[in-house]
Amino acid sequence: MATGNVKVEGRRARPPAAGRVSPPLVAWYARARRDLPWRRSRDPYRVWVSEIMLQQTQVERVKVYFTRFIAAFPTVRMLAAADEDDVLRLWEGLGYYRRARQLHAAAKQIVAEHRGRFPRSLEGLRGLPGIGRYTAGAILSIAFDEPAPIVEANSRRVIARLFGHAARLDGPGGDAPIWEIAERLVPDEGPGTFNQALMDLGALVCTPDRPLCTQCPLVRLCVAHHTGRTAAIPARAARRQTTDIREIAVVLRQGDRVLVERRGEGEWWAGLWDFPRAASPKSLAAFGPGKRRKLGRITHTVTHHKISLEIVEIAVPRTTRKVANRAWVPVGKLATLAMSAPGRRIAVMIGRQ
Repeated sequence: MATGNVKVEGRRARPPAAGRVSPPLVAWYARARRDLPWRRSRDPYRVWVSEIMLQQTQVERVKVYFTRFIAAFPTVRMLAAADEDDVLRLWEGLGYYRRARQLHAAAKQIVAEHRGRFPRSLEGLRGLPGIGRYTAGAILSIAFDEPAPIVEANSRRVIARLFGHAARLDGPGGDAPIWEIAERLVPDEGPGTFNQALMDLGALVCTPDRPLCTQCPLVRLCVAHHTGRTAAIPARAARRQTTDIREIAVVLRQGDRVLVERRGEGEWWAGLWDFPRAASPKSLAAFGPGKRRKLGRITHTVTHHKISLEIVEIAVPRTTRKVANRAWVPVGKLATLAMSAPGRRIAVMIGRQ
């Protein structure tokens, strides 16, 4: 762990003792904390929903989704009883839809196995779908006042700079030293407040670029600041190369109806409705004869894949044959379905015609 003594202008910059971090940090948080809708209650259900939504998603975007989601499903029992399509429809646009499906599955498990009450142990919480070490720590510390650490993007950066941890954090096990430090830092009293303060400090002051060190309550303790390595810590993650993909989205039309299909397990947007795909113009023949016309082109990205999607409409004869996970839907009813991001854009496109 790169947290040893560092010589600076005849002095040594030492990692701060854990007990010295909490008082100034919590005092700063009392006057600078963000007013976020999920912080207005320590209900473990609200804490859980917010933390799942916040994974890889910006806070400002989550505010709207969280408020709408809680209004529709105010309790874990109501979420457990909901139809998955309704859950996905409310999640639409937030991305990473596996989170929504795991949220729904976990709610059912909480009701079935725990009588609608959240487990109050790390092991019990991590036994639920979609709950890892971070989310479990957030629920335990914020909702149940247990001294459990949390490490996410903002707190990770604060801890790395504070203790001068210059090693790469990406890759298997890269976060392990940060978790070890976080376990030492979290106090027995007010652990939830401390953890939220650490996150807010990273979001508001100890930012990735141009951190506001003069406004930081921990600047006197920060090894990265005293050694002039704030810009270098934490080490930048390796950039992943983008893969370009070209596909054709096929809008099969029968009068005012179009064919949509539900994406299967293991596919992008699993559980959501979308339009069929063709890999190339030649493969359009598999959709049968019919009058064709090009409707346009859209581009979108999915996990380091840049996809150029040509939209082709094919008029086909009416049929009553039913196929699993496919449905003929009136164009005017597409708005009621939970659709993939490109599927929604195509639905809007054909709805305007």
